[in-house]
Amino acid sequence: MEIAIIADDAKKELMAQFCIAYCSILNRHHLFATQVTGRYIADATGLDIDLLMAGETGGCEQILSRISFDEVDMLLYFRDTEPKTEFTEIEHDLLRLCDVRNIPVATNIATAEALVMALDRGMLDWREFINPRSEYNLKKRNSKV
Repeated sequence: MEIAIIADDAKKELMAQFCIAYCSILNRHHLFATQVTGRYIADATGLDIDLLMAGETGGCEQILSRISFDEVDMLLYFRDTEPKTEFTEIEHDLLRLCDVRNIPVATNIATAEALVMALDRGMLDWREFINPRSEYNLKKRNSKV
């Protein structure tokens, strides 16, 4: 599975602690994250994480692009919980597009735990049929050649 990870500054430590707790599950999947978050998690866990650009310089947009092409199977997005007047445009676009593409999203640790446990039990395997980069679809494509 392709798992995208984003954590606002106030949630980076929580995301790292979460990844430490579920390292044995997460290490069986392809992880990619915005640069600062990814380095923070990799340093804390030793997980292999593909680093995108920093969130504020285009990393969130890179994840948004992958979502639009069905190349993300799950999004872990720990957002700052300080009251704001409104969502930023990128937050809105990420959450909306995940709804459009039926991509499971966790914006807090409780939901993230439920999704990772479901992932471990194989309850999200249906995503393999949708993601064009999944092993299932790569095998299917290669057998036609």
